[in-house]
Amino acid sequence: MSDSTPQTNFACRLGFILASAGSAVGLGNIWGFPNKMGASGGFTFLIIYLILAVLCGFIVMVGELAIGRKTGKGAVAAYHALSKKFKWMGWLGILSAFFILFFYCALGGYCIKYVILNVGDLFGAGFGAEAVYAAAGDTSKSLGDVVFNTFVGSSGEAIIFGLIFVVITMLIVLGGIGGGIEKVCSVGMPALFVMLLICIVRACTLDGAVAGLKYMFVPGWAVENGIIAEAPDFLTVLSTAGGQMFFSLSLGMGAMITYGSYLQKKENLQKNAILIITMDTLVALMAGLCVIPGRFALDPEGALGGPSLLFVTMQNVFSRMGALGPIFGILFYLLVVFAAVSSSISLLEVIVAHFVDKARDEGKGDKRKTYTLIAAACVGLGCILVCADQLGGASFTPWKLLGLPETAIRTWNDCWLDFWDMLSEGIMMPLGALLMSLMIGWEVGPEMVKAECEQSGHAMGSYGFFKVCVKFITPLCMILILYGQIKEFFF
Repeated sequence: MSDSTPQTNFACRLGFILASAGSAVGLGNIWGFPNKMGASGGFTFLIIYLILAVLCGFIVMVGELAIGRKTGKGAVAAYHALSKKFKWMGWLGILSAFFILFFYCALGGYCIKYVILNVGDLFGAGFGAEAVYAAAGDTSKSLGDVVFNTFVGSSGEAIIFGLIFVVITMLIVLGGIGGGIEKVCSVGMPALFVMLLICIVRACTLDGAVAGLKYMFVPGWAVENGIIAEAPDFLTVLSTAGGQMFFSLSLGMGAMITYGSYLQKKENLQKNAILIITMDTLVALMAGLCVIPGRFALDPEGALGGPSLLFVTMQNVFSRMGALGPIFGILFYLLVVFAAVSSSISLLEVIVAHFVDKARDEGKGDKRKTYTLIAAACVGLGCILVCADQLGGASFTPWKLLGLPETAIRTWNDCWLDFWDMLSEGIMMPLGALLMSLMIGWEVGPEMVKAECEQSGHAMGSYGFFKVCVKFITPLCMILILYGQIKEFFF
């Protein structure tokens, strides 16, 4: 007996846009984009990011959406249907999705915990951040440091919250496209924008917030004021912006191919790609306006990126806001939870879609429930590993298991979170995007994308631009980005 079959197509264009934007909007927007922007030249970084979004992001997104809709399949089956030379590429997306979910779900669990901590502060309960800080009795460190170290150091608690996040992701994907992903994103994305606006208004009206705006937008300000030692070179900025773009837009991991396979033929792929990229970039900038001014105003010594920005610096900011701090803390961490969920469901859908496609092709019916449960269980095991690792505080970090000396510790091997991030964001995603552009440009032919984009009478006005980019400019940019990513991680 086969599983029940949920809706397998997006009901409307808005549902697709919000779901795709939800996939793109994630933790990378909130802690990655603003920090990388500030440390890499402020407005200069933004300009390079936007250029890459046009020359690479738009090209790859249109290509992936076209591949998905033309074949009506997930990443693995789609590549297999289109290309003999590149038919294996879909597995890069599957593996990338798994690796990202391993640490994404762990961090999503952290966010749920921080919602609860701020609820505790709001009501003066014993489970609030203030109570945890008081119980620790360590006044030599900030509240954010003590609370974060206490939580991360408690592997059992971190694992519980990580698995809760896995279950939430699983339940949404079980609902299928219409009953799960589209419904959640249609409600959650507008709510995310509202919460972001509220937090932006509060952050940017704090005394000292102007310094945060200068950090983000004024070229050279971070170097002149000693925030960073020296300005990075052009290749570093290019690779940083490129890596951030692909991770943020969910490209090179099969998500847009999978969502494209659920898209109706009447939809305008070109216009939809532009809207998704615009919304993602807007949210990234809004996230920066939400976190960076608050950091400069209320925690000048706090981290500017990574988990420490999200869970140490921002918690310090809320604890120093007075009576309203817990309310803003609840709103902020709720929006981060949704941003993480909207991305995690797209990643799990990439994995599930492959096995569902395979089951249908073999005449076994829709096995969504079965494969969702299996995939979620595998993700849960990876999540447990990341949580138990305590961000490098445990004894089974990658560098130790690989038998490397302490002198060989690098960002990619200092903890399991960074290890999975290196494999996915650092290598697999830019490599996948590079190979996809080569496949479309030189084997399948850009005419395939043009034909798919012009379904239902839509004109692909950008075809000439797309053709030149997908053949020459995008592959060259991807080679430079991939080289810069490898150099950053390993050298």
